[in-house]
Amino acid sequence: MNIRVQNEARDVTVPGCYWQGGFGSGIISQAQSDLKLISHIPKLKEVFKNMSQLIVLSAIGTDRPGVVKDLSKAILDCGGNIEESRMTSLGAEFAVLMLISGNWHTPTKLEKALEALGKSHSLTINLTKTELRSDHKDCVPYGIDVVCLDQAGIVFHLSDFFAKRNIEISDLATRSYAAPHTGAPMFSVQMAVSIPASTPIGQLRDDFHDLCEQLNLDSILEPVKA
Repeated sequence: MNIRVQNEARDVTVPGCYWQGGFGSGIISQAQSDLKLISHIPKLKEVFKNMSQLIVLSAIGTDRPGVVKDLSKAILDCGGNIEESRMTSLGAEFAVLMLISGNWHTPTKLEKALEALGKSHSLTINLTKTELRSDHKDCVPYGIDVVCLDQAGIVFHLSDFFAKRNIEISDLATRSYAAPHTGAPMFSVQMAVSIPASTPIGQLRDDFHDLCEQLNLDSILEPVKA
């Protein structure tokens, strides 16, 4: 029993099962027991892993209803799937970041479709091929929350602190808002960082809180719960 994967120009055979059809779909003709089929699932996963493509999409344009619908429809029509995304309004603009997966010809289809969409809806769109992110097996994920009166340089001072210690920032979001009752301008930061396991956490925590005291920041530094 063999797995045969057909995807237009590609034809891959994996010993053990038979698979015929387009990418992500097909019919498995089982000639042996389910147990033997299951034993070949890792091989099938490896085949699809090698066939799949990952693309990062960035887009920005005037904020209006329907931006997300237009982008997601174009991606779906090109055989793509949205794995991760970040979307937000920034001033009068709407910004989008997406990680898209698809088969080997999805990037070419997307490039053509999104070029037309960008011209018709005044969107600036960029596509970049990427690969799976490597696991940080020797790092511990931590979350950081900071709240303070709005002031210049907060993001710089925080990012500089972690960069000097070779700690990677994997996610960062900020927000400006008016404090309830007083209306004072406030600023909040949420960060996710990957701290090397060899880092002395106690010393790092003390240094971080010293920095926050100097800048008058209320902060929390805690490990991310699984």
